[in-house]
Amino acid sequence: MNPTQTSVLIADGDINLSTVLADYLRSISFTVDVTNNAETTIDAIKHKKYDICLMELTFSDGSGFEIMKTLRDSNNTLPVVVLSTRSGRDDIIRAFELGCDDYITKPFSMDILILRIRAILRRYHAGESKPETVFDINGRVFDSVHQTFDGKHMSSRESDLLLLLCRNLNQLVERHVILSALWKTEDYFSSRSLSVYVNHLRGFLNETGYRIIGVHGKGYKMVDNK
Repeated sequence: MNPTQTSVLIADGDINLSTVLADYLRSISFTVDVTNNAETTIDAIKHKKYDICLMELTFSDGSGFEIMKTLRDSNNTLPVVVLSTRSGRDDIIRAFELGCDDYITKPFSMDILILRIRAILRRYHAGESKPETVFDINGRVFDSVHQTFDGKHMSSRESDLLLLLCRNLNQLVERHVILSALWKTEDYFSSRSLSVYVNHLRGFLNETGYRIIGVHGKGYKMVDNK
């Protein structure tokens, strides 16, 4: 995406950091608004369309958790990247459960932040150009919105993984891309978990004529053998 088209909201009570970050983003042609408390953040989001929000978790009049819950409860899909001094496991898990797209602890590298912002925006815009959410797999219907396959409930992880493979049918999806998109990390335990979920999906696809093929050291692709 062209950065000149990217509108960013920085929501952070640390005025010094938000000013420095805003100046840096503007220097590379992003448009930026800054809010320093929960009330003005919610108000800004209600009255203006942003491409992405960079949000701290702690404000003088509320929390980033409350803001994200308000967004998602109103079906607002604004991408949110948490930038926080809080690095605890419970905070990170709660943020993702409330719908954040990435979680970065302070201090952070500006270069890495920009790369993550652009990666998130690419995913969102790819979703706009490929809006399919329901797929006919040889008569078995996969509904990624309701997370069902042939009428049977799937876990969120199973549904998200199958959606990624369906949207890239007959194409290799690299392992690190899957892990980054769905697990937000590429550690050993996430890699093992991915292998387990691939096996789950192979069970769903049994007798459909579709297969998930593992390409050693690279990733997976879903193919139609009919």
